[in-house]
Amino acid sequence: MIEDWEYLKNIPVFSGLSPEELKKIASLAIIRHYKKNMYIFLEGEPGNAFYFLKKGLIKMYQVLEDGREKILHFVREGEFFAEVLLFEGGVYPATAQTMTDCEVGSIRNEDMEKLLQKHGEIAVKIIKVMSRRLRQAQGHVRDLALKSAYGRLASALLQLAEEYGVREKGGTVIALSLSQQEIANLIGTSRETVARILTDFKRLGALEVQRQRIKILDRNKLEGWV
Repeated sequence: MIEDWEYLKNIPVFSGLSPEELKKIASLAIIRHYKKNMYIFLEGEPGNAFYFLKKGLIKMYQVLEDGREKILHFVREGEFFAEVLLFEGGVYPATAQTMTDCEVGSIRNEDMEKLLQKHGEIAVKIIKVMSRRLRQAQGHVRDLALKSAYGRLASALLQLAEEYGVREKGGTVIALSLSQQEIANLIGTSRETVARILTDFKRLGALEVQRQRIKILDRNKLEGWV
């Protein structure tokens, strides 16, 4: 008997379904608990499941030829990931690693396909998110090719503020606890470069940094670097 199914109402891809339909999805979902810094799957591993994040925060990244980590995006509570395997199968194109303690749900591809056949609106929601992530990936490539490290960092901070920002008096706090190394991995540079640019942005009055907490004080000053 499935007792815990109401959390599915908070996952946008499943919103709009009836309680009975949500109970059916809950009966298909396997929930696993992961500690911080654990791997859910590794780049290159074969996969056969659709994933969603019930609780916590996950980073998706690839390892470059020189061994550096390139962060692709962060998965928040209620979001799904590894959806590309649902449509084409194969191996995971990136590694999923927890940034906090997490609860992760998975549904076998064959079960998810049956669900999509019955509920086309779910497929539309998945495709819309995939389209958004493709645009973001194209933006990352463009930034790496055309922008300086200052421009890439300013662009990344503005994007993070848009997706994870919390308005506070005097500015917007990015509600992610990111180390300077993780920020460097996001924009394709070194930790030392990130530290130097953050110091310059602070001196300009564009933001303030307290440990791993970044607050944007003046968007216009950051936008001037983009």
